[in-house]
Amino acid sequence: MSDGSVREGAPGPASQAGPPGQAAPAADLAATPGVAGSAHPPDDDPPPAANPPQPADSSYWLDLDRSPGSSSPGSSSPGSHGTSANGIPADPDAKPAAQGRHRGWLAGSRLPVVILVIAVVSALVGGLIGGFVGSRPLTGTQPSYSLGTTAPALTNRPADSVAGIVARVLPSVVMVKVNGDEGTGSGFIISGGYIVTNNHVVTLDGAVSHSSLQVVFNGGQTASARLVGADPYSDIAVLRLAQPTRLPALSLGNSASAEVGDPVVAFGSPLGLANTVTSGIVSAVNRPVQPSIDSSGNGPQVYYDAIQTDAPINPGNSGGPLVNAQGQVIGMNAEIDTLGADPVSGVQSGNIGLGFAIPVNQVRIVATELIQTGRAAHSVIGALVNTDYAGNGAQIAPSRSGSAPSVTPGGPAAQAGLQPGDVIIRFAGQPITDATALLDAIRSQQPGTRVSVTFIHSGATHTADITLGSAESLQMTAT
Repeated sequence: MSDGSVREGAPGPASQAGPPGQAAPAADLAATPGVAGSAHPPDDDPPPAANPPQPADSSYWLDLDRSPGSSSPGSSSPGSHGTSANGIPADPDAKPAAQGRHRGWLAGSRLPVVILVIAVVSALVGGLIGGFVGSRPLTGTQPSYSLGTTAPALTNRPADSVAGIVARVLPSVVMVKVNGDEGTGSGFIISGGYIVTNNHVVTLDGAVSHSSLQVVFNGGQTASARLVGADPYSDIAVLRLAQPTRLPALSLGNSASAEVGDPVVAFGSPLGLANTVTSGIVSAVNRPVQPSIDSSGNGPQVYYDAIQTDAPINPGNSGGPLVNAQGQVIGMNAEIDTLGADPVSGVQSGNIGLGFAIPVNQVRIVATELIQTGRAAHSVIGALVNTDYAGNGAQIAPSRSGSAPSVTPGGPAAQAGLQPGDVIIRFAGQPITDATALLDAIRSQQPGTRVSVTFIHSGATHTADITLGSAESLQMTAT
């Protein structure tokens, strides 16, 4: 129940109090800023507040509930009768909620101020940027623009890097021109100033037997050359300059040590582009190949177990060296496989990642023989092989009445116990799947070499040693 008096400590002038038990004038209550509700009998309980009570410490609620010109909650205003905004009598011991007022002001006013500041700053920055862009010439040029100074030139590449290998090998690689510009291939210099290349390069795939030869060195110098000797069965030829001079020779490695995955670099003049270098890996070893070196397809057949590589090789790379990570020659680029015609004839679509090189161990043997005698000797077993055999392995041709014996009497095969109709399934440690694989394996060995051979005779498997014989190829030298 209210006593109708004004609480102590209320700011502002004192209100006119009525007699005891008489309520304050209704006009005064209605005119008091921040006071809700209307006059009520003094002896009755105050009516419910017009709005639900707000938490005293909620600055957000307090600030939103204030009307323009209202006083802060929790305090009296001039002309008030000591009641709070929600109609509850003020506590005389309560302290002014200064903290609540401060927080309420921040919460209610910070957002508009921040937005105003951002807008002003954005306008200033935008004006500056616009002025700068507007001051730029409309032609798009900027006289002061620069990409900086050029980086220092790289020197001294690591010796085992591709660039380091190229620096050592390229001076010993040449382009071989045949009959002027009628055909081109590649070659490389070996000890003694000799140049090794493919037989199909110097014969234009078997089209010519005597050709005019010229070599182009790394620096662009040219010199006439002559044919020392060539072997159509191994596809290897040796040249020498018409006027011998001191030339840098390449180091020959050991092709038997090549492993699948070894990095390799191929050199040559594909499509007449001299000094071309590509790199890759050894994709396979002992890959049987049998390309024809005759453009008619009727010439001597080439047999060797090749080193397969994915280093890009194209027509004109033939005769160039394939070197390992030490810069040693491990093979001579000889052919590629394509989706087109004969990979050696020159009628082809280009490299598809299947290149083949003659192992340098075979190149070493044949080149030495050609330099010494002008011809090369090849290993033989003294037996005819049945190229029509469709089973697994290589079959020695069955005997036919009125024909020459398929096994030469007293020859290597006969001495090892091989007979007509026997099927060879392993030779010199290599599995043999067909006649081509056997011929490649035989030609890859040096005459006089003793190897093991596994064969099937009358359904039983036998293993024996065989000493390879020798047969000389036709002599092919310049006249």
